[in-house]
Amino acid sequence: MSEADAGGVPTSRGRIRLGRKTKDLVKTLGPADVAVIGHRNLDRIAAEDLVASGVKVVLNNDFSSDGRYPNRGPLILVGAGVRLIDFPGIDLFETLVENEQVVVEGDEVKRDGLTVARGVEQLGPDLEQQFERQQSEIHHALADFAENTVNHIQEESELLSGAIELPDTRTDFRDRHVLIVVRGPNYKRDLRALRAYIRDVRPILIGVDGGADAIREAGYRPDMILGDMDSVTDDTLKSGPEVVVHAYADGRAPGAERMKLLGVDHIALPFVGTSQDVAMLMAYEKGASLIVTVGAHFNLIEFLDKDRAGMSSTFLTRLRIGEVLVDAKGVSRLYNPGLTVGPLMLFLGAFLVLVAIVVLSSPALADLFDLIWLKIKIWLGI
Repeated sequence: MSEADAGGVPTSRGRIRLGRKTKDLVKTLGPADVAVIGHRNLDRIAAEDLVASGVKVVLNNDFSSDGRYPNRGPLILVGAGVRLIDFPGIDLFETLVENEQVVVEGDEVKRDGLTVARGVEQLGPDLEQQFERQQSEIHHALADFAENTVNHIQEESELLSGAIELPDTRTDFRDRHVLIVVRGPNYKRDLRALRAYIRDVRPILIGVDGGADAIREAGYRPDMILGDMDSVTDDTLKSGPEVVVHAYADGRAPGAERMKLLGVDHIALPFVGTSQDVAMLMAYEKGASLIVTVGAHFNLIEFLDKDRAGMSSTFLTRLRIGEVLVDAKGVSRLYNPGLTVGPLMLFLGAFLVLVAIVVLSSPALADLFDLIWLKIKIWLGI
């Protein structure tokens, strides 16, 4: 990607990369690419992944923020120096071609010097004003969200009664700690913070969709993968963990087709809630002594980022398992790892060096040391 400035107009050149699912596209992006996405209300996770990919220009075939709630994704992207241009009125996926070279001059996309699409570039000051305005009106989104939650609680009340049939699994949860990793806010940082906990306690590791890849990236092996199977990689699915496909309440399981094509053994589990709800409820019902979550969604903005109109299943799940549920952000306060072998050996080595210095610098102690050593050799018959 080369950057120029033609008469004060920001100009970028690069190769078009098309991806209707941002979470899939980011895995193959680089600095020389112009990312084309279709992501209404660009969420924080997608924005952070785009920044991490190194891409410098993002063309969004939708509204990066439609004003319903204060989503921080556009601010994160632009704040990191990435150009973000919205094209809600034109189908970029029909207009642009994968891997073709284009010039993005201002808010125009040009091919061979001709303008093929014109959008609206998202600028930092405008985004900040919009975000502040959305924050002041968040009570409207909260009211709608709460109403939808209450309306669906009755439909999903079986979560409280425990009337859900769970399949038999080879993973034994009884009296074990369970660590559930979701590809949510700060999941990479929180997972790093739990290294001592994972090493010492050895909890069962469950990856919810892409959370399974995060477990492997951190150097561990997931014991179970649970989810729709739309964002976890083939390599992780084939690495040997138990696979539970989250199906719709009517039994349809699109993710099961992918498992069949990959030749991966799996179990289908119909459930009305989210995949992270399924993982938590399964661990609880099968006897886990503690459930720790990484990246799980807990607040209004996180749920709206996931395009969830309500949180009835999540509310009921947490209400049911609350006494054994801990969010990763609190684990560092609850868990104090004991002294490990490395620091202990370092301390012992420093102590022996100190003793040697003291003995060598004192003739009387040196004689005493020789006498003790002689006694030890006689006792051992050396």
